[in-house]
Amino acid sequence: MKANFLINVAGWSGALLLLLAYFLVSSKKLDGDSILYQLLNLAGSLFLLLNAYHFGALPSVGVNTVWIGIAFFTIIKKRKTDKRGN
Repeated sequence: MKANFLINVAGWSGALLLLLAYFLVSSKKLDGDSILYQLLNLAGSLFLLLNAYHFGALPSVGVNTVWIGIAFFTIIKKRKTDKRGN
């Protein structure tokens, strides 16, 4: 019972983080390649991935795995670009 509650909290937290990230980019408060935006996507997707896996929602597991990969890719690319000063 307690595990399901924590998994649901993680799922809702993930959804809120993704919606916050989307709102911040849509309202031009963050750039789409900013580290903060990508970290919000990464955390949100990770929490949703845990929730989806726990409840056996395999399509959502797949989508969130790709979403996490995109966030990692963008963070690494951004850090390399920032180090070069471009």
